[in-house]
Amino acid sequence: MRTFSYCTLALSLIIGTSIGQDKGKAKSSPGPRLTITSPAFPDGSEIPVKYSDSELMPISPKLEWSNVPMGTKSFVLLFHDPDVAFNKSAESDVLHWLVWNIPGESRGLPENIPPIAKLPDGTIQGKNQGNVVGYRGPGANAAGPRHHYTFELYALDTKLDLGSEASRTDVIKASNGHVLGKALYVGRFMRPN
Repeated sequence: MRTFSYCTLALSLIIGTSIGQDKGKAKSSPGPRLTITSPAFPDGSEIPVKYSDSELMPISPKLEWSNVPMGTKSFVLLFHDPDVAFNKSAESDVLHWLVWNIPGESRGLPENIPPIAKLPDGTIQGKNQGNVVGYRGPGANAAGPRHHYTFELYALDTKLDLGSEASRTDVIKASNGHVLGKALYVGRFMRPN
């Protein structure tokens, strides 16, 4: 009887130690997540006027990213105003910038990207809500509340086989099943009086 008890106790300790080690492994962190930042303005703060539609020729802000997932072949960048809902739809807001096939070795975009569909490094810019290629600055009306403008960066394990006429829906659909990481950066804006 004692032999059985000692064997049961020993087995319980071995199993318990093994489970504890497995739990410890499950809790370990997978590492830093994809991060996007901008020296133009802090996350969650006001977007400076020079990057807005308050200017005759607004320029795109400099963006930087880090902690890129292994296997990243390209990036997709979406800049939009989720505070607007067209046709009372949760899936429809103001698209300010759509960029894809940013090379996987890239760690950012410089300030003032020219409004051309295909950049020399293969990056493609789609049309924004104004049906114009390239960056469109935020422009929430001075009479209303400040809007939140979101930069969404996706790291993909592939390049997208899409031309410059592709829509946001096309880019998102082609990205499905290829996203290795996602990062957000938010700015707020309301036109000055």
